[in-house]
Amino acid sequence: MLNGELAYLNMCRHVLDNGNKKEDRTNTGTYSVFGYQLRFDLSQGFPLLTTKKVPFRLVASELLWFIKGDTNIRYLLKNNNNIWNEWAFKNWVESAEYTGPDMTDFGNRCQTDDTFNKQYQEQMKIFKENILQDDAFAEKFGDLGSVYGKQWRNWKTSQKETIDQLKEVIDSIRNKPDSRRHIVSAWNPEDVPNMALPPCHTMFQFYVADGKLSCQLYQRSADIFLGVPFNIASYALLTHLIAHECDLEVGDFIHTFGDAHIYANHIDQVKIQLERDGKVFPELILNNEKISIFDFDINDFELKNYYPHPTIKAPIAV
Repeated sequence: MLNGELAYLNMCRHVLDNGNKKEDRTNTGTYSVFGYQLRFDLSQGFPLLTTKKVPFRLVASELLWFIKGDTNIRYLLKNNNNIWNEWAFKNWVESAEYTGPDMTDFGNRCQTDDTFNKQYQEQMKIFKENILQDDAFAEKFGDLGSVYGKQWRNWKTSQKETIDQLKEVIDSIRNKPDSRRHIVSAWNPEDVPNMALPPCHTMFQFYVADGKLSCQLYQRSADIFLGVPFNIASYALLTHLIAHECDLEVGDFIHTFGDAHIYANHIDQVKIQLERDGKVFPELILNNEKISIFDFDINDFELKNYYPHPTIKAPIAV
């Protein structure tokens, strides 16, 4: 097993054995620790976990969504990506325009009530169709507010100007590789109240040495079972893309956590994953005809030799 995946599994064990039992915003309950760090050598393979299948196309389409500066789930739905649906759906079912059955606390009720779950699926289907087909509906209910894409590409200043943090950090890496200011922040305190979900992965920094680009992410809140495997792959992919544009090799991805937690309703799933043996990480191939990170699309990525264990399903806490 590669050290990267073993490190992730060791974090799971550490939290199961030592986590503090805490309540949370979703009323699900968690076991958490404060402060943890993982490191992945990106030259040793692309860190897409193998002890359960992680859907790379969802990771890639979400990252491209961030890179585009988009905040509306319509782009994601067009790419068959449903990972942000629940937050937009919540805005709709809690609005005065919603006339369907009561969807209160749908994140938890779907797990225990088959009739309610069927109603939820029916209403979600209607919601997604409206997002894709109705421009006004998509604008009103598909937008998640000032989330990652806006902060990365369109940060509003007190002077009513905008900062394209992602473009500026790429220019900085190219022109001042030894700078200690290769930083992008998604945590904008003024905008937090206007976000469907305040940024969990809040800040990342790049570092150039020996012709290699490394990235460190600080994540204030980390859903270890469902979210972290996506986050690892997403920032590894981002590092590959920026290294490619800046004519650098990839170095390390360092993942630093604040509140790292396992939800109480994910315990059994984590234990299943811990029983599995990891495999060699896959290889990531980029389309060399593309240079700029802003020109890539979903078909410009290829994974070779990814042979994971089967998916392990678990409910998302909204």
